[in-house]
Amino acid sequence: MWKLLLIPVFLYAIILAFLFAFQDRLLFPTKMIGAATAPTGAAALSLQTPGGETLHGYHIPPTGGSVAPDAPVLIGFGGNGWNAATAAEYLHDLYPDHHVVVFHYRGYAPSTGRAGAAALTEDSLLVHDSVARRFPGRRIVAVGFSIGTGVAAYLGSRRELAGLILVTPFDSLEAVAAGHYPWVPVRLLFRHPTPSAQWLRGRGLPVAILAGEDDTLVRRERTDVLRTAVPNLVFDRTIAGAGHNDIYHRSDFQAAMAAALTALERG
Repeated sequence: MWKLLLIPVFLYAIILAFLFAFQDRLLFPTKMIGAATAPTGAAALSLQTPGGETLHGYHIPPTGGSVAPDAPVLIGFGGNGWNAATAAEYLHDLYPDHHVVVFHYRGYAPSTGRAGAAALTEDSLLVHDSVARRFPGRRIVAVGFSIGTGVAAYLGSRRELAGLILVTPFDSLEAVAAGHYPWVPVRLLFRHPTPSAQWLRGRGLPVAILAGEDDTLVRRERTDVLRTAVPNLVFDRTIAGAGHNDIYHRSDFQAAMAAALTALERG
């Protein structure tokens, strides 16, 4: 009888071991992302990390080639299922009058290395500093989508930015995981906490938040905690009826993104 009682314990241990061992692949599905084709009109960029990895990305100039003197450069950080080409094209479509720069995350081909929260956040500093050198004197706004909001939040805590636009953001990736797997000791097993709220607490840079009313991946309570942590929330919009993935092609969301950048520029 006692052996039968041990079966659930054994199965539970196997599940925990699986989640611990494969969490990197679950969070960063690098092998599932299709090959990137450079966006039309984009310049290819590359950076070397201190550890010898190579990051590849794109710069899309503004339509027509000219840009207002005070228009910020936009650095994009996509979701875990995006490549840099997709994110760059999407940002350019939203903001055709701005310079847009997006890099493939570490481990997402053709960038080398292994993806992970610590690596992605540290790489964001390298990307920012290269953009600052490329566009001396021009302000920089970071735009994060989904998991990329954590990367953008980290950057905002370490560099002086003109602002952040965070789409479907969370207070911490660890808290998101704990909410979805309440039967798992997430805080003991999770290697990618990404505490966005902690990073932004006390930072005075202007922040815009856009969320989906029906987002079941990043639930409202996770975004609400982030909202309360941000000292200078200049724009806050919840898109009615929008989920985590279908928010992007809605006209009301696209209008809100334009309004968010305007709010940041007013600061």
